[in-house]
Amino acid sequence: MQQDIREKLKDFQEQNIELSANHASKFENLLKAELHSKKKKKTPFKWLSVAASIVLLVSLAIKFYPTENIEEQPIVKKDAEITLGNISPEFNTIETYYTNSIKLEISQLDLSDGNKEIVDNYLLKIAELTKEYKLLTKELNTNGVNDATIDALIGNLQLRLQLLQRLKKQLNELKNLNTNQHETQVI
Repeated sequence: MQQDIREKLKDFQEQNIELSANHASKFENLLKAELHSKKKKKTPFKWLSVAASIVLLVSLAIKFYPTENIEEQPIVKKDAEITLGNISPEFNTIETYYTNSIKLEISQLDLSDGNKEIVDNYLLKIAELTKEYKLLTKELNTNGVNDATIDALIGNLQLRLQLLQRLKKQLNELKNLNTNQHETQVI
């Protein structure tokens, strides 16, 4: 199947073909027409390629956007008040633990006419500690984050919880004392 091109060209005779006088201008006109017709065909669909690119970028951004990290971190605005909970995740855990424990202890208090005075006294002390906690939070905002203020805030939360636990213990002792007195009177 291979043929030598030299063999083929031996028999070739040059033919003198004459081109018409306006051959160059006809060729240019045909070339311009062909180029312009291709541009017109592409332009109506150019916006589709741009739109497809945008849709692709948005879908990739949604797919690979790290939503888990955003939910774990507390959002702190510049004008927002600094509290113990939004300094760091560890302090947030500490504050949440103590506030939830305090709320639980208050909800479990056994209130009656016999122990109303004791409960009121403890609740007044806890209210004073709560006001002090708010003052410490304001200090944290004005002076900035420092170890002494953080320790004072955590100590305040611990003291409130200890007072409530002590109150609960005293109420149980008072209740046991009343039941023992009632049993001795019945016997």
